[in-house]
Amino acid sequence: MAGPAGTFRIGGDLEVGRLGFGAMQLPTGPADARAESVAVARRAVELGVTLIDTAHLYGGGANEELLAEALYPYPEGLLITTKVGVARSAETGEWGLDGRPEVLREQVDHALRRLRVERIELLQLHRIDPEVDLAEQLGALRELQEAGKVARLGLSEVTAGELARARELVDVASVQNRYSVGDREHEAVLRACTAAGIAFLPWRPVLGALPPAGDADGDGAGNGGAADAGAPEAPYRVIGAVARELGATPVQVALAWLLAHSPVVLPIPGTAKLGHLQENVAAAGVRLERAHLDRLDRLSRGA
Repeated sequence: MAGPAGTFRIGGDLEVGRLGFGAMQLPTGPADARAESVAVARRAVELGVTLIDTAHLYGGGANEELLAEALYPYPEGLLITTKVGVARSAETGEWGLDGRPEVLREQVDHALRRLRVERIELLQLHRIDPEVDLAEQLGALRELQEAGKVARLGLSEVTAGELARARELVDVASVQNRYSVGDREHEAVLRACTAAGIAFLPWRPVLGALPPAGDADGDGAGNGGAADAGAPEAPYRVIGAVARELGATPVQVALAWLLAHSPVVLPIPGTAKLGHLQENVAAAGVRLERAHLDRLDRLSRGA
């Protein structure tokens, strides 16, 4: 059933609710924190979320295992999308990009086991590894697709040029880039996705909605003084003003703007707290008037 945010068909056929959930913040231990994470994931589904994002990077697969513990057997219509292409060095223990085909294949096999599925409905390349030819990286993922282990392919944190190049090699169903009302560096990528009907999953979707640390009084200066005369108004001040007018929270306004900005946008806000989860999901019911949208649109940077 479609929620107030409506739905989108990823790849033209996989229908999900437009307001999803990012699982990265869910702790996998100790036991009491893990139990709360399980409760948050289950509550997200109860509230109607049908798109959940995870990745191999999130705990080296521990996040994938947590979601399976919480949600398997999965309810009909639930999509858990995961990402591969970041690995931990056996020598240094540090995480880094690794798009070698053998690594991508191994991470997909691990994801299938951890998520307890026979096919990953949407798999995204976490980052393009500049040390490996793009055709090799996407070729490996295409082979996994042909083998029936992956249904649809996506990318993460790409430029418009990289997206265009990737589309010459594979069918791209989704892009996951950093994007919010206060951070629109990737506006060109979103425009390309909108034109092509490619799902756009913004991570850090509420960046700029709240005052920065040290500026809790909201004066824009961080030290109790007045903001510089003539300086652009801080995004959180504008977002906060709109929120007060609507009786909503700034986070809800930031998410509502994303949903209104393009029909291909599928925000994936994350949290480890039940209260914040419910706040996020309720953003689907916030309706921005044209005047509100105009004010928020003027916060654009790098568009």
